[in-house]
Amino acid sequence: MSERILKALMQLFAIIAKPLADGSDRRLVVNSFLNQMLNQELANEYLQVYDYYYSIYQKKLSVKHKRKKSIALSSVKVLKICTEINNELTHQQKRVVLFRLLEFIKTDNEISDQELEFVETVASTFYIPDKEFIKIKAFVLYDFDRLPNSSQLLVIDDQKNDPDMLVNHIQTPGMRGQVRVFSIVEANMYVMRYIGDDELYLNGQLVQQDKVYVLTFGSSMRNSRIKPIYYSDIISAFSDLTRDELIKYDVKKVSYQFPNGHIGLHKISFTEESGNLIGIMGASGAGKSTLLNVLNGIHKPTEGEVLINGYNIHEEEDKIQGLIGYVSQDDLLIEELTVFQNLYYNALLCFGNLSKPIILKKVVTALQNLGLYEIKDMTVGSPLNKKISGGQRKRLNIALELIREPSVLFLDEPTSGLSSRDSENIMDLLKELTLKGKLIFVVIHQPSSDIFKMFDKLLLLDYGGFMIYYGNPVDSIMYFKSRIHQADWNESECHCCGNVNSEQIFNIVEANVLDEYGNLTKTRKIGPSEWSRKFLRSDKNPYLFKEKEKRSLPKIDFKAPGLLKQFRVFVMRDVLSKFSNRQYMLINMLEAPLLAFILSFIVKFYNVDATNKLGYTLFENNNLPVYIFMSVIVAIFIGLTVSAEEIIKDRKILRRERFLNLSWFSYLTSKVAILLFISALQALLFVLVGNSVMEIPGMNFHYWLMLFSAWSVANMMGLIISDLFKTVVTIYILIPFLVIPQLILSGIIVRYDQLNPSVSSPTSIPWYGEIIAARWAYEGLAVHQYKNNAFEKDYYPYNKVMSEAIYHKDYWLKEIENKLNTIERQLNNDDTNPEKFAYNLRLVREELKKQIQENELFSFAQTDQITPDAINQQVIQNVHRLLEDMRKYYINLYNSASRQKDELLEEKRAKLMDNESFIRLKMNNANDQLSEFVRNSNSFDRIIEYNGRLYQKMDPIYKDPEPEFIRAHFYSPYKKFLGSFFPTYWVNLIVLWLMNILSFIILYKRWLVKLFAWIEKVVERVKS
Repeated sequence: MSERILKALMQLFAIIAKPLADGSDRRLVVNSFLNQMLNQELANEYLQVYDYYYSIYQKKLSVKHKRKKSIALSSVKVLKICTEINNELTHQQKRVVLFRLLEFIKTDNEISDQELEFVETVASTFYIPDKEFIKIKAFVLYDFDRLPNSSQLLVIDDQKNDPDMLVNHIQTPGMRGQVRVFSIVEANMYVMRYIGDDELYLNGQLVQQDKVYVLTFGSSMRNSRIKPIYYSDIISAFSDLTRDELIKYDVKKVSYQFPNGHIGLHKISFTEESGNLIGIMGASGAGKSTLLNVLNGIHKPTEGEVLINGYNIHEEEDKIQGLIGYVSQDDLLIEELTVFQNLYYNALLCFGNLSKPIILKKVVTALQNLGLYEIKDMTVGSPLNKKISGGQRKRLNIALELIREPSVLFLDEPTSGLSSRDSENIMDLLKELTLKGKLIFVVIHQPSSDIFKMFDKLLLLDYGGFMIYYGNPVDSIMYFKSRIHQADWNESECHCCGNVNSEQIFNIVEANVLDEYGNLTKTRKIGPSEWSRKFLRSDKNPYLFKEKEKRSLPKIDFKAPGLLKQFRVFVMRDVLSKFSNRQYMLINMLEAPLLAFILSFIVKFYNVDATNKLGYTLFENNNLPVYIFMSVIVAIFIGLTVSAEEIIKDRKILRRERFLNLSWFSYLTSKVAILLFISALQALLFVLVGNSVMEIPGMNFHYWLMLFSAWSVANMMGLIISDLFKTVVTIYILIPFLVIPQLILSGIIVRYDQLNPSVSSPTSIPWYGEIIAARWAYEGLAVHQYKNNAFEKDYYPYNKVMSEAIYHKDYWLKEIENKLNTIERQLNNDDTNPEKFAYNLRLVREELKKQIQENELFSFAQTDQITPDAINQQVIQNVHRLLEDMRKYYINLYNSASRQKDELLEEKRAKLMDNESFIRLKMNNANDQLSEFVRNSNSFDRIIEYNGRLYQKMDPIYKDPEPEFIRAHFYSPYKKFLGSFFPTYWVNLIVLWLMNILSFIILYKRWLVKLFAWIEKVVERVKS
C-alpha cells in the first residue's frame, strides 16, 4: 500500500474509534494490522499517526453537547476518505480493511449503531455487495456458539461431519478447538478464526484467539497434536467438482533410459488429483524436463506406466485426446502474427465442433483473463526483435494451451527470464486454474518465497533422475533439515517475515565433504541414490499404488476439425504470417525477376560487327543453352531456399500441436500448396522478364511450366531437409551439397560420357543422371526449344528422316562393311583370333538383326546364318548385297525427305512474300548454339563401338530411344513407354511431378527421419 492509503486508513480507524472510550484495546488491533503489512519500524511510525488522528477526532470532541455534531462530521469524513482510497485498493485489500474495522469495533463488549453505520458506509463506498457484507460481518462478530449454515464456511475440528449441514468440514483428530474458514468468492480469498485450548501456528506464527487471519498460498496450520492442515486441503474442501470431473493422475514405477543407454529417471511413483499445483525442482541435469516429457506423453517410459483415471497415456492416446496440455520452455508463437491471430488460429484447430462466433468469444475471454486484450492487435515479434514483453509472451504461450481447457497442464519453466512481478502474475494465473479443478505440473528453478508457497506439492529430483522428496513444499525444508539433524530442523519459515528460502534445500542436498584442512571437496556427503532411499523409507513417502481403476474421463470441448478445415486453417495462418513479413514478401517477389534480368541481360550476346544488319537475333546468341541451364539452376536454388526453413521453424509449434492430434497430412499439404503458389508466381515473373530480355518468342508457357516443375521439386527437397535436420545452420550448409550435384551431374557442364568411367557409360545416362531434377528440366526445355520453335517445328520430321538416313548410309553401313571385311580376312586367315572373330560376327549379326527388326523392308535377310559355324563366302556375299540394298534405301529415303523439305521451304517463302522475312523467322526462333548441343555437332565421334554394339553419337535430337521404359539417351526427342513414343518435354515434366509425389510420400511417412534416427541409435550404442 502507498503512504497516502496507509495514512487514510489510520484516519479511518481513528474516526471509527468510539468517542470518549479508552483506545488502548483498539490500538492493539491497529498495531496487529500494521505488523501484517509493514516491518516493525514502519508499524510504530504509522501507529503514531493513528494516535495523532485519534487525539484530533475523539479527544477534542469530548464535550457532551458536541457529540451529535461529531457524529455527522465523522460520517462525512469516513465517506470522503473511503472515496479517496477506493480506486487504489484491490478487491482483497478492501476486504482486509473491512475485517480490521470490524475487529476494531469488536474490541469493546458493546458495538454501537454508530460504529456499525460507519463500517457499513465503508463497505458501501468500497462497492461491497450487501449480501457479502452481511456474511463478513457475521463471520467476524458472531461467537463460535453460533454456526451459520453456509457453503462458504469450512469448519476444522475433531468432530464428525453433519450431513444435514451445508457447512464444509475437515475432521482433524487431536484438535482441541475449532478453526473456521470463510470463503469470499467475489474476492477469491479465504480468512480464518480460531478458538481452542491448544496453541495453533499459522505459517510458523502463533495464532491469536478469535482474530481474523487471511490465508495465502502455501499457508499451513500446525501444532504438536494434529496433522498439518495445508492451504490445498482447504481449497479442496471448498471444491465443488463432481466425481466425473475429477482427474486421478497415477505414476507407477516410471523409469526412462536414453537411446545411448544412460538412465534419465529412476523408478518414480506418486499419485495426484485435480485441483493441485505441483512444482518440480532439481539441479540442472537432474532430469526435470525428461520427467515432464514422460509425464505428458512425449517420451514413453522404459518401465512403468502413467495413468489418467486408469487410462495409460502412452498406449491409449485416443482415449485421453485433448486432456493434456503442454507449455514448453521454448517460445511457441508465430512471430509474424498478432497476439489475437496466434490465439484465434490455434482455437480454430482446437474446436472443430464450434461455430466461429463461439470461438471468437472464447478467444476474447482468454485474452481478457490473461491481461492480453489491450495488446491483441500487436505483432508478437521475435525474442530478439520484441514487440510485446517477455511476460506477455509467456502468458500468450500459456493461453494457447489454456483456451482449450486441458484437465492436466504441464509447464516447463514458465517463469524463466521474467521479472519477479511477471513471475508471480504467471503463477497466480496457474494457481487460479487449480482452483477451477485443473491439475498442473510446473518445472521451476529458484522460485521466490511467495511462488514456492503457491505449490500444493513439491517433487524434488537429484542427479540421475532420483526422486528424493514428494510432499508439501514448506515441509520439505524441515524434512531435509531433520535428515542431517540440524538443531532448528522444525523451523521452515522466517519468524519475522514468514518467507521461505528454497535454496537451503539444495545447500543441504548438495553439501560436500570437508577435508582435514576444512576445505570443500568435490565429494557429496549424501549421494542421489542415498537421498532416494532415505525418502522411500521415510513417512513422507505417500505413494500407495492401487490396482488400475478406470473411471470416466472429464468432458472437454476440444475436438480437432476435419482434414479439409485443418488444411484451410494452416493455409490462412501461414499466408497471414508470410504477408505480414514484408521483407520476406519483398525478397521473394523481387528475387526471381531480378535474377532473370541479370542473367538474361548478361548472356544476351550478339555480334556487333558492322556487317550485322539485323542486330540481336536469337539464332546468333551462343548463350541460349547457358540461359536455359542457369534458369533451371536458379529455379532449384530459389525453390530450396524458400522452403528450407518451413518445417524447422514450426518444429516447436508442431511439438505442442502434437497434443491436439492434428493431421500431419493437412499441415504438409498446406505448406506444399503455399510453396507451389509462391513458386508458380516466382517462375512466372522469372520467365516474363528473362524471356523478354532474351527475346524468346512463343515459349513462355512451356518455360514457365517446366521451371515451375523444377521449382516444385526443389520445394519438396527443401521441406525434406527442413524436417530432417535440427538446426537452420545445418540446412544452409547442406544446400550447396544439393545444388552442386544438380550442376555437375546434369550432363551440361560435363557430358555424361566424359565422367569417370567407373560411374558412367559412354552410351547411356548413368543412374545418378536419372534422379537429377536439373537434367530432366533442362533436357525437356532444350529439346522443346529446338523441336518446337516457330521455325524448326515444321521441318523437324524431315530433318529427322534425313539425319537417320545420313547416319546409316555414311557411318553405320561403313562400320558394318569394315567389320564384314575384317571377318572375311579372318575367315581366309588360318591364324585368326577365335575370340575376336566371334566378337565381330556377333556384332554384325546383332546390328543387322536390330536393323531388320526396325525396318520391315529388310525382313527377308537371314541373320541366323551369321554364326561361326555357318559363315562362309556365300553368306558374306549375301550380307554385302543386303548392305548395298540398305545403302540404296537410305539414299532414296534421304532424297525423298530432302525434296519434301525443299517444297515446304518454298511454300513458306511464298507465304512470307520475301526471303528476308523467312530469314528473320529463322534468326528470331532458331538457335545455332543450341543446335550444336542437341545434335552433338562439336564431337568428332559420330558413331562408337562399345561392348559389342554400335551406338549413334551424332544427332541425338533426331534419334529415337531404344529402351522401353522412359529411359533414353540425352536430348532424345521422344521417350518410349509401353511401346508408344511420347514427346520428351511432357515425359520429363511428368517425371518431375512423379519426383514431387515420391518426395511428398517420403516426407509424409518421414522415412528419412526414421532412417537417420535409427542410424543415430546405432551410433550411440556403438559408442556406449
